[in-house]
Amino acid sequence: MAGSIFGTIFKISTWGESHGKGIGVVIDGCPSGLSLCEEDIQVYLNRRKPGQSKFATPRKEDDSVEILSGVFEGKTTGTPISMVVFNKTQRSSDYSEIAQYYRPGHADYTFDEKYGFRDYRGGGRSSGRETTARVAAGAVAAKLLKELGIEVNAYTRSIYDIEIDYENFELEERFHNSVCMPDKKAAEQAEEFLKKKMQEKDSVGGVVECVISHMRTGIGEPVFDKLDARLAQAVMSIGAVKGVEIGEGFKAAKMCGSKDNDQFCMNGKKVGKRTNHAGGTLGGISDGSDIVLRAAFKPTPSIFQTQKTVNKQHEEIEIQIKGRHDPIIVPRAVVVVESMAAITVLDLLLISMTSTLNGIKHFFEK
Repeated sequence: MAGSIFGTIFKISTWGESHGKGIGVVIDGCPSGLSLCEEDIQVYLNRRKPGQSKFATPRKEDDSVEILSGVFEGKTTGTPISMVVFNKTQRSSDYSEIAQYYRPGHADYTFDEKYGFRDYRGGGRSSGRETTARVAAGAVAAKLLKELGIEVNAYTRSIYDIEIDYENFELEERFHNSVCMPDKKAAEQAEEFLKKKMQEKDSVGGVVECVISHMRTGIGEPVFDKLDARLAQAVMSIGAVKGVEIGEGFKAAKMCGSKDNDQFCMNGKKVGKRTNHAGGTLGGISDGSDIVLRAAFKPTPSIFQTQKTVNKQHEEIEIQIKGRHDPIIVPRAVVVVESMAAITVLDLLLISMTSTLNGIKHFFEK
């Protein structure tokens, strides 16, 4: 299976299945000297682990991480960092029935068509549980970025048609409600709406917004490895993401140039912008403004209503899915978006160290 490696210098390789022994990641390219312990990783993993609210799958996993290599006496050594989270409460019997048919909205059919075989236990490699490994790697990337003064923060912007009001915006509020919204009033409305959908045995989607603050200028490559292009790839690789926006995104298609253009100004001795419709990138390169991206998540495909599908014998049948599933993916996906953004930005920062001859000379000067 190709495609489980992401990054150029700060490179991650994830492995494992939803109902296998565990989920893990190997990070290559992390510099030595970063203070790192399992508690640093656990803080991030706790934000995505299941069973934390009535709107998350009831599967109970403590998601305790173990660092197997790359850290000695509390510091990274510069060698590959290997981490694992062992699965402890998988119930594969809940999924034995689906081996014979294709669940609507899932990757069952496409996996069979590609490989002629699939791990049907909870979705195997295509399960959302794979993101455990991404979050573990993202925690390391985020800690490195903090050393540079760069912060990455994501939150739920909307659930179905319930959106946050930026006049009520309080970032810390995202940790005090079950839907990860930085607006208490919107969170309460979303929670009530989700209760209703659960009673109807249905699911909903939503939008995660991510802001990267204090970003350096000049980060990103101008052609295929544009900053926004790499961010879009990283976020689109998260299961259930169906769209990514940078800055105004699709709204820009309905704007005039006179409105969409961010006019430059001087902020003290630095060049700045009067607005940030571009979302922090120009020509695929960071311009020093906050990078703003959004990810649209589809509704959880596992719903408990009766649905029509086809089995492996190509017979049309009706099914009712069993098991433990999230009625909404968005709240637990917030930290996944945050992690993939951190990994991407860090990797491009490291690549940019070789962009100029002066930069290389500065690095090697004694």
